[in-house]
Amino acid sequence: MKYNTLIKQSPKVSEIGLGAWQLGINSGWKGLSDKEASELIRNAIEEGVNFFDTAPNYGLGTSELRLGKALKEIDRGHIVLNTKFGHTYAGGTNYEAGYLRKSLEGSLKRLQVDYVDSFLLHNPPYTYLDGNTNPHYDILEQLKAEGKIKAYGASLDSFQEMDLFLKTTQGEVIEAFFNILHQDTRKAFDLAKKKQVGIIAKIPFDSGWLTGKYNEASIFEGVRARWSLEDIKTRATLVRKLQSMLGAGEHLPHMALAFCLAYDAVATVIPGSTSIEQLRKNVGYVQGAMSGALREELEVFYEHEVKALGLPW
Repeated sequence: MKYNTLIKQSPKVSEIGLGAWQLGINSGWKGLSDKEASELIRNAIEEGVNFFDTAPNYGLGTSELRLGKALKEIDRGHIVLNTKFGHTYAGGTNYEAGYLRKSLEGSLKRLQVDYVDSFLLHNPPYTYLDGNTNPHYDILEQLKAEGKIKAYGASLDSFQEMDLFLKTTQGEVIEAFFNILHQDTRKAFDLAKKKQVGIIAKIPFDSGWLTGKYNEASIFEGVRARWSLEDIKTRATLVRKLQSMLGAGEHLPHMALAFCLAYDAVATVIPGSTSIEQLRKNVGYVQGAMSGALREELEVFYEHEVKALGLPW
């Protein structure tokens, strides 16, 4: 496992982190028992993972509760925790500045910690990202001064959002929607590096498509039922094209994770492992860096064949 700087004030983070949405009860994934969730976290640590990403709405607070319980006996100084604000543990949304402190204190209690390393605005409406017009950022600076957070940032899906946030706030972390089929956020990477803002790459497998396990005949339930038949057909076609670009001995999941990590602006990638077997595969997939030539080929593929399609999440 390699480790990179995400937040200057925290330990370096494992290049593969653990996205903890699936740890929550009834999160829209295959349900994990308390024991299975605990064992998944323990095995992640044994594999070298030290970065954990969660949020109050993941399983209506139960992702944070399970993560806190499992990490309680682990040396806090080696663990880097990220949680969020905006989507609440009750299942609604509240982005008001006056709710920041209450939301954070609820997360700290569920996680059984005194501080989190990073605290992110969770896909807020665009207007909330302007640091010149919103009171949120003064409150976040105060929470930093109190030692309850080491850094703050935002979880974002587009270049436009990242650009506004980077240019108007002192945020130090961005969780960016970034994978081979969604590269819009890549345009903000140079500015993020210039401002020393660490990037977490989320949804690296495009909700499972870039593992190669889906095709046009796949049937989806739960959170993945959002795709239309046309969406499924389009993605299946793109995945076949990507598979044809693979070199001998390479696999699509390795390509997906290696692509994210081929940018030095990206500190960690957070695939959402739902089993120990999947976790170990994800860690193993990143052995060996992606060549610059293949990275460029995948950028051209996106620009020429994917970008204009406007693929939905």
